[in-house]
Amino acid sequence: MEYYQPTLPNLSIEQLPPRRHRRSSDLNHIRLHDRACHDWYRFVLSFPPHLVQKYLTDFGMSSEQRVLDPFCGTGTTVVECKKQGVPSVGVEANQMAWFAGTTKLDWSIDQNRLLDHATKIAELAHTNLDRPLQTLSEEQTQLLLKNSISELPLHKALILLEQLEKYKDEHCDRHERLALAKILVYSISNLKFAPEVSIGKPKQDAPVIELWLDEIRQIATDLEYLKSLKDTPAMIHHADSRSLLTVLEPNSIDAVITSPPYPNEKDYTRTTRLESVLLGFLQTKADLRTLKQGLMRSNSRCVYRSDNDDQWVADHPEIQRIANEIEAKRIELKKTSGFERQYARATKLYFGGMAKHLADLRQALRPNAQLAYVVGDQASYLRVMIRTGELIADLAKSLGYEVTDIELFRTRLATATKEQLREEVVLLKWKGN
Repeated sequence: MEYYQPTLPNLSIEQLPPRRHRRSSDLNHIRLHDRACHDWYRFVLSFPPHLVQKYLTDFGMSSEQRVLDPFCGTGTTVVECKKQGVPSVGVEANQMAWFAGTTKLDWSIDQNRLLDHATKIAELAHTNLDRPLQTLSEEQTQLLLKNSISELPLHKALILLEQLEKYKDEHCDRHERLALAKILVYSISNLKFAPEVSIGKPKQDAPVIELWLDEIRQIATDLEYLKSLKDTPAMIHHADSRSLLTVLEPNSIDAVITSPPYPNEKDYTRTTRLESVLLGFLQTKADLRTLKQGLMRSNSRCVYRSDNDDQWVADHPEIQRIANEIEAKRIELKKTSGFERQYARATKLYFGGMAKHLADLRQALRPNAQLAYVVGDQASYLRVMIRTGELIADLAKSLGYEVTDIELFRTRLATATKEQLREEVVLLKWKGN
């Protein structure tokens, strides 16, 4: 892996060595031999299992230690730790992602029972497809991106869900629903990711039940392999990463491997909106608001009047400078929408939330704990550059962490500016009090 080194931990942002760029779009792709379990359901932009493998090796993790992913997403770190025999714990605020991650950690179910039950459900669903078109309530529909899914595929999915509920087998239910979540997003909806979620060419019909059964068969095949691995402790808490002490024991973590959200206009709740609504995690606008309030403030659509994480960075000159530059540019360009007015505040809230997270985390870490944070540069706020990795490293240093390195993971092309942006791994060490 190509990287650059701030050779002294106390280097300032201005003193960091020059950046070297390379295009590495394939680095984030999941390798074929890593797909078991990970591929049951994952975010489009999830970091790959082989990155977790690298840092487990670099950090010298063993079965006697414990790894944390405080921004767990759909569980890449904890699933890979379980596969590698390293105990782990995750924290995730998005209920759909938490559901996916916890389901991916459950390798105890009988694959033959899963196949038998799913086959019966498929048969029952087929016999009900000629009923009048099923649809969502008006309030549920309003939560979705318009035209997220066409009428007929939605009808088939709702019929399948109805049969899963009517003939529920608790032993299989979570895996069956997760399989449906995956095909909803990637096979039968009109959603596309490039990388932002948007609406593509409508799919007027799709073989929903057949696609779902294919996913069930793959899960069953994976389970046969996964059960041959050592049963290693792993769990995910449904909680806010800015309040880790509510779920983590003091002095219990040896390493952190994670990728927090980046400061940009990506509303992560939109990425999981369709499956969150259909599986019942979001039913009302109040549900959506509750979800957003539990997330890191990484975009202007997730900012509320009562938010105060920005107090953590009130005296940080570079973060304040960036926020002031964003606001000045907004005024210069006469950008007046409600979201645009929040760009500067969202930036401060994001880094304030990260500071709060890192401050809380110290109590959960064991002496000499090692940490890897995968983050990316951003320029989505009126093209003002935000060097996320450098700023998080600086915040960590101010909180007593040692900054041991900033490694280049890959580069990606900025949509607006066509500039190569860096995704980096900020490497930290906590020596203890």
